[in-house]
Amino acid sequence: MADKKLVEAITSMDEDFAQWYTDVVKKAELIDYTSVKGCMVIKPAGYAIWELIQKQLDERFKATGVENVYLPMFIPESLLQKEKDHVEGFAPEVAWVTHGGLQPLQERLCVRPTSETLFCDFYKNDIHSYRDLPKVYNQWCSVVRWEKETRPFLRSREFLWQEGHTAHATMEEAEERTIQMLNIYADFCEQVLAMPVIKGRKTDKEKFAGAESTYTIEALMHDGKALQSGTSHNFGDGFAKAFGIQFTDRDNTLKYVYQTSWGMTTRLIGAIIMVHGDNSGLVLPPKVAPTQIMIIPIQQKKEGVLDTAYQLRDRLSNFRVKVDDSDKSPGWKFSEQEMRGIPIRVEIGPKDIEAGKCVICRRDTREKIEVALDELEAKAGELLEQIQKDMLERARAHRDSHTYTARNMEELEEILNSKPGFVKAMWCGDQACEDTIKEKFAATSRCMPFEQEQISDTCVCCGKPAKKMVYWGRAY
Repeated sequence: MADKKLVEAITSMDEDFAQWYTDVVKKAELIDYTSVKGCMVIKPAGYAIWELIQKQLDERFKATGVENVYLPMFIPESLLQKEKDHVEGFAPEVAWVTHGGLQPLQERLCVRPTSETLFCDFYKNDIHSYRDLPKVYNQWCSVVRWEKETRPFLRSREFLWQEGHTAHATMEEAEERTIQMLNIYADFCEQVLAMPVIKGRKTDKEKFAGAESTYTIEALMHDGKALQSGTSHNFGDGFAKAFGIQFTDRDNTLKYVYQTSWGMTTRLIGAIIMVHGDNSGLVLPPKVAPTQIMIIPIQQKKEGVLDTAYQLRDRLSNFRVKVDDSDKSPGWKFSEQEMRGIPIRVEIGPKDIEAGKCVICRRDTREKIEVALDELEAKAGELLEQIQKDMLERARAHRDSHTYTARNMEELEEILNSKPGFVKAMWCGDQACEDTIKEKFAATSRCMPFEQEQISDTCVCCGKPAKKMVYWGRAY
């Protein structure tokens, strides 16, 4: 009975996807709720995933010349006011500090919702000549946005992220960096998180407050909703002009710098859960699985079983491996390993030891394979690579089979109301049409993909000549 109860505690995805998600993050012990409304504790199992994301992203950043820095978490109100669009974009979500100890502050401080203004203030004094450029900085930190509706990992009032902020001598260089970082994000999602993404540009309505252009990667979750998974912004020289960031160029004239910013957050953990999870819980891609292999001894009280399990663990030390030597039943241990999303488990009992073999079970397909003990390291390595590949292919197949095309409003309505997923449709470029679609169907433009297609000549909404093919969808 006990084994059955563990999985019963997870609501079925098809019954209530939102509840399924909450059940998984709680049961797999990724988070806990706190007495601070809208904020979560990221527990060891959740934080270990973030550490793996952070490590692998950071390596990719540094390979392109990025350096890490750390700036204050407080922004004086006067600084936030300097870029009009930017402050308007963030005003509703800002948390304010009004007192230092018992004394009222002369000027309110906002807890950073993002750090453009602080970086600008810093760059203003740090950049003097063309020799100081480019500045390619990133910081790992937390930010605070006073969200009304919160959900673990997807939206919380404080969340962890990285924010890159760069300054360049020319618009071309800034654009190149903006796209370069987007490509790093897309490659990271596919290669590490096994999550296919659509790369493209946001419409002006959806772009970052104060940016010239915003580029995005959009992923499709299991329930057919989109999730913005990373963004990269080209600021042009707008912020530089607002903050007076100038440098003396080679020709001895004063010029404004061109800036970019780009970020990814802990919502990626939510994406991993919603792209790969199933009714038994998490399914983690091997590259971000804190434990890649769980060894489960069967009849562990019998002589030699635990010793063999520990020997196997030592032999598999190239991987992230553990032995579950707790006194729970094997069935319970299997359920727990499945719920935590550990990519493979190795079952070893007295009969296996006698026969010189063990059983490997894949979490993603539940396929069981008998493996000779002396071939275990090689087979485990092969399997982890195969699982990583297969998970990406399955996620890609799911996304492609839930991507539709619409030529007019009737088709758009029919798809959005009956088939969750992405809808590709043409757009005239007018915000009024975007507003209409959002109003009528609660769907937004996700991006104008780099890979454009000509679905028809006319806008899906107004019938005027179309300028761009857009991915539309309902989103988290």
